[in-house]
Amino acid sequence: MTYNTIIVQLDMDTAVTPRLTFAMDLARRFEANLIGFAAAEPHALVPGGEGGMVVAEVMRQQIEDIQERLKALKEEFLGVAGDGERVSWRDELGNPTELLAVHARAADLIVTGAPSAEAAGDGRRTVEPGALILSAGRPVLFAAESLALLRAHKVLVAWKDTREARRAVADAMPFLKGAREVIVTTIAEGEQKAARESAADVVRFLMRHGVKASSDVLDVGGANREEAIAEIAREQGADLVVAGGYGHSRLREWIFGGMTRSLISDGSLNRLFSN
Repeated sequence: MTYNTIIVQLDMDTAVTPRLTFAMDLARRFEANLIGFAAAEPHALVPGGEGGMVVAEVMRQQIEDIQERLKALKEEFLGVAGDGERVSWRDELGNPTELLAVHARAADLIVTGAPSAEAAGDGRRTVEPGALILSAGRPVLFAAESLALLRAHKVLVAWKDTREARRAVADAMPFLKGAREVIVTTIAEGEQKAARESAADVVRFLMRHGVKASSDVLDVGGANREEAIAEIAREQGADLVVAGGYGHSRLREWIFGGMTRSLISDGSLNRLFSN
């Protein structure tokens, strides 16, 4: 497997160049096509009384503003990435998460990241991370907030024997093959023998694909298991964490916490999720 096409999602209210530069570096590394993508939708208004005409005018102005911003984003994207045959642009008026998931059909990897503080949580102008992981059907790479170029020399695989984690290992293979070291890390829950056997199988699988891999089964005791993976990755100097997204039901994760939620919110790391 390789990444032949990468789609980079750009927020309406976040600078284009830093995230685009991050994605362009990956496209060069994997000799991939690069698609730039942006979308937004107007804020729905409910007319009251005689306010229908006013609402219609406000909606028209919102749509016009979005279209002008999309035009500016496209110009900036092409100005940085160029307009060669391996670079293309897509934009749409509508929900950015839903539309990005649809356009992901054209790509092997989605690159996104943290929105600006002002836009965070505004699902009309930026993507909702959890919903994107669940709906895209493609691996989603959340760039670290620093947007430093991703070398992926040392990669931590957050391993738990679930369908989502198995999918993530396969989807991350282009990064894993290029890494100098891959550590399959399991946070033990109860008896450790099964965890060690599971991690050892993953290491053997990776080594047969030419990946330099080892395993580490840890008992974090009373520490916060959900936050442990990110802390371990930082301690080991990993610059990419690979994980399955939402191994439990998403409702349970958002009520009780969970590794996916914890990693999504940790912008100090590059994180690749599959579901």
